[in-house]
Amino acid sequence: MQLFELLQAIKVIKSKDSKDVEISKIAYHSDDAQENSLFVCIKGYQTDGHQYAQEAVNNGAVALIVENILPDIAVPQYLVDDSRKALAALSDKYFNHPSQSITIVGITATNGKTSTSFMTNAILEENNWKTGLIGTVMVKYGDTLVPSILTTPESLDLHGYFNKMRDEKISHVTMEVSSSALDLSRVGSVSFDIVALNNISREHIDLHGSFEEYYNAKASLIREARADQFAVLNLDDDYSASLAKETAATVITYGIENNSGHLMCKDIDLSTGRGNFTIEINKPFKNIKGETVEKTSFKVNLSVAGYHSVYNAMAAITIGLISGVSVETIQSGIESFKGVERRFQFIYENDFKIVDDHFANAGNIEVTLETLTKMDYKKLHIVYAIRGNRGVTTNRENAQTIAKWVPELGIKKVIVSLSESHVVEKDNVLTEELEAFKEEMAKVGVEIELHKEMPAALESSLDQVENGDVILIGGAQGMDFGAKYILNQLVEKRPDLNAQEVLAPLEERVAGIDELFLGNN
Repeated sequence: MQLFELLQAIKVIKSKDSKDVEISKIAYHSDDAQENSLFVCIKGYQTDGHQYAQEAVNNGAVALIVENILPDIAVPQYLVDDSRKALAALSDKYFNHPSQSITIVGITATNGKTSTSFMTNAILEENNWKTGLIGTVMVKYGDTLVPSILTTPESLDLHGYFNKMRDEKISHVTMEVSSSALDLSRVGSVSFDIVALNNISREHIDLHGSFEEYYNAKASLIREARADQFAVLNLDDDYSASLAKETAATVITYGIENNSGHLMCKDIDLSTGRGNFTIEINKPFKNIKGETVEKTSFKVNLSVAGYHSVYNAMAAITIGLISGVSVETIQSGIESFKGVERRFQFIYENDFKIVDDHFANAGNIEVTLETLTKMDYKKLHIVYAIRGNRGVTTNRENAQTIAKWVPELGIKKVIVSLSESHVVEKDNVLTEELEAFKEEMAKVGVEIELHKEMPAALESSLDQVENGDVILIGGAQGMDFGAKYILNQLVEKRPDLNAQEVLAPLEERVAGIDELFLGNN
């Protein structure tokens, strides 16, 4: 594409050495620049692309998009207010607006983005549509599966994926939209059709500066929705519900405690851990095809565990109905969904149970422990990898949430792992974070069994578990390898078990499969 044609997608404030040249590639990493590239200098949290502009030119870049003119670099430069927004618009233009040819569903939440997106995809696939999935775990479409680096890819990569999906005749894409992606314009120029905000609680505050900024980043997905879009909101979450009057989109609502929305949930049974419940459509509404979704009620049986999974299912079911999927197909699609790894995932169910959960923040810990109160078992053993380098406040809140459930769950001890060999430096547990956790546990009389390494912590839980008990292995990056270790340890300790059956949950696992000893280098 010619540069001047490409520049029509953005507002150029001024230029230096302007010249129309052929562009064969857009790049935002200097290493990706090659002959006839347009290099976009974006500013990150830690690095500034302007510092690598000369390197990009050396690699073949023939023009630059900048936020400040670089006088010593002798290629055409185009000044913009926000190079990240420019990157998104240029990428969309370069690939000829691929998201406009696909039905795009964008889901944001503090907790449940991944599970809701997988549930939604299961419903859409069950309707025999060719689907794509973009999120924390992977990018998946057709025969392509790429493990994710970011929850939401950078805008150039995102529009590139949409372009490939369009080429493969993908009709529906479900994607997770992180607060960082919204703040950094990674989803700029994406033509969403359905957007959803499930819930908001305290997370990534340091990244955004304040809870208000974090909330505003999340809320922008709803607030900026067009009149021809649908917005799916959770009435049980005050932040989500408050956005109903702040968007031009058609709002469709659901709730469990609040039954005033379009959909409500009743008769929830979580005795086995897996939810069975009834959906009632209280208010008829038009779907994306203009057809009326009439009042009705229907049963839903989940194959995944957790009270939070009921909420995730409510969002996915609502999206399915808006998309024009029949009730029968929604029922079979969501029942066929067996879960997302590390989201209250049963990885062993025999004489005792092992549940793997990413336990990432206070909201996630809350719903995980609440689910355990509704299950039948003898004793709970918690192996927790403290979430490193997230600040004292976050770790204290996590500890306080665990402490809240100590009486009801009968927690006497928590086995704690620092996972020193299994996290990168940025996820190392700080001394003050560990002390904050210890202080909160001491207040409720809970013993801490501390291990520097995850394998030792997991093995200790296996030494203590008895028939009818539950082991919960919880933690974010520090427990990604937990399932691999504990299941292999179980096989070694119990030769009476069928090793192939015990290790089956690892077969399609993405998190923590490749051996990794990162140390602190």
